[in-house]
Amino acid sequence: MSSRVRKIVLGTALAVLVLAAGVLGHRRLVMEPPTDLGFRDGSLAACPPTPNCVSSQATDERQRVEPLAFDGDVAAAVARLEEILEAMPRTRVVDAADTYLHAEATSLVWRYVDDLELLIVPAEGRIHVRSASRTGYSDLGVNRRRVRRLAAAWDASR
Repeated sequence: MSSRVRKIVLGTALAVLVLAAGVLGHRRLVMEPPTDLGFRDGSLAACPPTPNCVSSQATDERQRVEPLAFDGDVAAAVARLEEILEAMPRTRVVDAADTYLHAEATSLVWRYVDDLELLIVPAEGRIHVRSASRTGYSDLGVNRRRVRRLAAAWDASR
């Protein structure tokens, strides 16, 4: 094998190793949930200053979505929300408590994970919602569309 061919082969092998290490490191970041999930004092975490998060509690209009209307039994609402979420493609509920649900939605191609949170506040007659990408800057509107589909399914099930 010539010196030139050997250099090309070694360079290609090195590039593949660097790419594989980057993908594995990125995959680890994508898979680990953020530490600020959940609710505190009746509020979900604030959205970061990036356009890959929407929330019904956001103060920035670009990130704001409407909460879901709620009345009735909290346990029944949690059960309905779980059914709706489990029916959404590549979405699974990972935590369900008395008035809180957390689901993970995974993208089809790149396997990015988004976190979808729901907080039922019976006294307000609302279900607050937050959907955020774990990585990246823009989600090209994916989280907003997810919340719209959720709201449509919620309204249809009432």
